Amino acid sequence: MSPQSHLRDTLRGSGRRLTGQRRLLLELLQQHGGHLDARELYRLAQERDPRLNLSTVYRTLGLLRDLGLVDEQRLGEDHHHYELRTSAAHYHLVCQSCGSVVEFTSPLVEQLKEAVGRELDYTITAAQIDLLGACAACRAAAGRAAEETGD
Repeated sequence: MSPQSHLRDTLRGSGRRLTGQRRLLLELLQQHGGHLDARELYRLAQERDPRLNLSTVYRTLGLLRDLGLVDEQRLGEDHHHYELRTSAAHYHLVCQSCGSVVEFTSPLVEQLKEAVGRELDYTITAAQIDLLGACAACRAAAGRAAEETGD
């Protein structure tokens, strides 16, 4: 089933319809691979539909989140970023210098979830992990800058 078919069926199941604006936001999230914040999504949407306003973007993202169609992540910032929900669990490495985001999976995370669930007698259904740090390019740039200043 295509993401749009899934979205349409989910919206219909909740008594809503797939409007042109909802379709546009879904397409933009698909095209840009997620990790967009509401303002970035609004800017991209304005290029294709100048009638769209920021409050519609926020309302639509909230609806899509509540219906389980998008995930909302902080990614080390004070505002949310959005991506389409996929069936594959993944986590994020976020560079605090340049803002790059790398998605990763790890059997260690799955083992941790199982161990914590067993230890605390808890059924874990989801996990959001954002590991913050510095990417290789930013570490290299910082090293070069330190060499130039003699630090």
